[in-house]
Amino acid sequence: MTVHPDRLTVSRDEGIVVFLIGSRVNRWWMLPVMWGVASAMGRMMRELQADPSAGLLAFENYVGRTTLAVQYWRSHEHLLRYASDRERAHVPAWRRWVKSWGLGGAMGIWHETYIVPPGQYESLYHHMPAFGLGKVGPLVPAQGPLHGARGRLSRSTTLAA
Repeated sequence: MTVHPDRLTVSRDEGIVVFLIGSRVNRWWMLPVMWGVASAMGRMMRELQADPSAGLLAFENYVGRTTLAVQYWRSHEHLLRYASDRERAHVPAWRRWVKSWGLGGAMGIWHETYIVPPGQYESLYHHMPAFGLGKVGPLVPAQGPLHGARGRLSRSTTLAA
């Protein structure tokens, strides 16, 4: 994982879908329940990484009592197609969850979906390896008019017009 010493920003002309998904262990003695959910999520992520045409562009995972996966998708159509495809790992995992309903509240799950049009986001990475939206790229130097967030958003707004 190469750390880039420069100030960089993403230069991308397309919109993006940001999908946040996670779980929370509500009863600590039920922590082993989390492993089943984590295992299912691992299967889904491996499946998506193996098939770029599914539309997942990049992701980051955070694990604790409350887990969080930040996913970047090509479009909401790609995300919804994956979520409803009976041949993929999500539908069987969802059915298992619905059947158990989180073991009476021992564990909760959640997600949020943000459809971000072109020109409505900006980014900055300094002394960082490729991370988050920076994995989607392309990364360019955050210099001149791209030095500050206002300039990056102005550039983005121009791209969207």
